Amino acid sequence: MMKKTIITLSTVAIIGFGSPLFSNNVHAETKADLQAKQEQIQEERAQVKANLSDAESKIADILIDLGGLEDEIKRVNEAIKENEKMMEQAETDITDTQSEIDSLEEEIVVLEEAIEKRYNILKDRVVSYQKSGGSINYLEVIFGSESFGDFISRVTAVNKITESDTNLMEQQEADKAEVEEKQNDLLVKLDELTEMKVELEGMLALINDQKEQTESKMDELNDKKEEFVALKDELNMEDSKLASLEADVKQSLSALTEPARNTQVASSSDSSGGELTTLSESSSSSSAPASGNLSTIINAGYAHLGTPYVWAGKGPGGFDCSGFVSWAFAQGGISIPSSTSGLQGVGSKVSYSDAKPGDIVFFNTYKTNGHVGIYLGGGKFIGAQNSTGLAVADMNSGYWNDHFAGHVRRVAK
Repeated sequence: MMKKTIITLSTVAIIGFGSPLFSNNVHAETKADLQAKQEQIQEERAQVKANLSDAESKIADILIDLGGLEDEIKRVNEAIKENEKMMEQAETDITDTQSEIDSLEEEIVVLEEAIEKRYNILKDRVVSYQKSGGSINYLEVIFGSESFGDFISRVTAVNKITESDTNLMEQQEADKAEVEEKQNDLLVKLDELTEMKVELEGMLALINDQKEQTESKMDELNDKKEEFVALKDELNMEDSKLASLEADVKQSLSALTEPARNTQVASSSDSSGGELTTLSESSSSSSAPASGNLSTIINAGYAHLGTPYVWAGKGPGGFDCSGFVSWAFAQGGISIPSSTSGLQGVGSKVSYSDAKPGDIVFFNTYKTNGHVGIYLGGGKFIGAQNSTGLAVADMNSGYWNDHFAGHVRRVAK
């Protein structure tokens, strides 16, 4: 498209500086010469408008893509936030579990030391039994009693010592086994938490990578959008120049054919008049050219091309789509609603094949009949687009063609 634009601008330059059309001897040219030049300018304008429509369509597509990427980044940011929260919890659990393991290891050391000490005591007792013959020592303990009561007490004491030692050893071994089991459970838990942390780190890295890629796409799309917006501004400027040139040619033609009306033509050949001529000649509609109030409605917006889109805007300082349509009809003395819901019931419905300049056309964007504009003929309409402001767009291809379902209404006859 950039190549086509360069060709167009080059042609404009040739027309502007190399053609005798703009020399001082305009009146010396024949009517046929002027008509040929008018036709050439109109062809150039048609190409510029086609490029404009293409740029607007691409900007609209880019904005849709950007909206989708913004939603994707929101989802990614939420996933990152959730993942980081899980990471923090996992790290806290790992720290707590490691503390429990350290505490149990200290407990095991204490138990092992106690078991070792008691084991040495019992070992000394066994050695003592072995050295003394065991049973002799036992008999000495029993028969060394001084009375029957002392005898009973000694026998009981010996039995209790033996039983107590055995129970103590068994209890200590059981305690040690329980602590070791707890430690093993915690080690398993620690392994699971560590593995989970590794997985979360990998997932977080993946999500961050996805976010970077999405942001990179957004940067690329924003760069493209800026390129197309700059191109659109340049094309609008060229179209304005061509409109001025066309008005000059039209004035010259009028001077040749109707000398008596030279003054009148000169005073009325402004940019709006140029736009109207282009509209009637480039329109593919078989209906008669617009006139009177209808002409005012159709041409009202041309002086405000490029006016920014403003939500609920209804005046020349800023329009939304329905606000512009309502405002344009008001310039022609016709009062209609300023909302898409109100506009979709005004006038009478006609088929697209019967559409005429000045009809209202609807597009199914974010909802049915979500966007509205004024038909210009030749598959073009003028409307307030949120991406481009007030502009002329092509509804035969691209974004607007995809969203046009054939809803056309006629208010002005």
